[in-house]
Amino acid sequence: MSPVPHAAVESAKPHVLGLFRIVIGLLFTCHGAASLFGFPDSGRGTVPAGEWPGWYAAVIQLVGGGMVLLGLGTRAAAFLSSGSMAYAYFTEHQKEDLWPLQNGGELSVLFCWSLLLIVVFGAGSFALDNLFTRNTPPTPEAGNPDSKSRSLQPTKPNTSTGPNESAPAVVA
Repeated sequence: MSPVPHAAVESAKPHVLGLFRIVIGLLFTCHGAASLFGFPDSGRGTVPAGEWPGWYAAVIQLVGGGMVLLGLGTRAAAFLSSGSMAYAYFTEHQKEDLWPLQNGGELSVLFCWSLLLIVVFGAGSFALDNLFTRNTPPTPEAGNPDSKSRSLQPTKPNTSTGPNESAPAVVA
């Protein structure tokens, strides 16, 4: 059995990352919706509005998870969401016991690190963020040789016309 060719793995990375982001965003959103609205039913009921920190965490889960799911403002939403899970682990779970397996904090740890991966590696494929960055025209300052725009350079004295006269230089 031969290993998967390196080029195939490399070309699949953005798509796998995009699917990973969608799954994590969907699961995170479901946790927020279950805590706020009781749907999908988690068997734990809902969190009273304004209760610290549960209600605020649920709002971050719902909104942040939805943004990660859609790939909209992905890195910022994943960063805030990852931080909320780190906070949940250290303030709610770790006071019970050190290890996540013993204190019930496995989901907080997994969400925290999964969302941090999305912060570092980006949204991948299938993200709405890509609609805003893909089709932007290159600027002349980016060194695009095909650009038809012209820019005026700062005026320099033209020695051929005398010391007090200057002519603007137009560069293509």
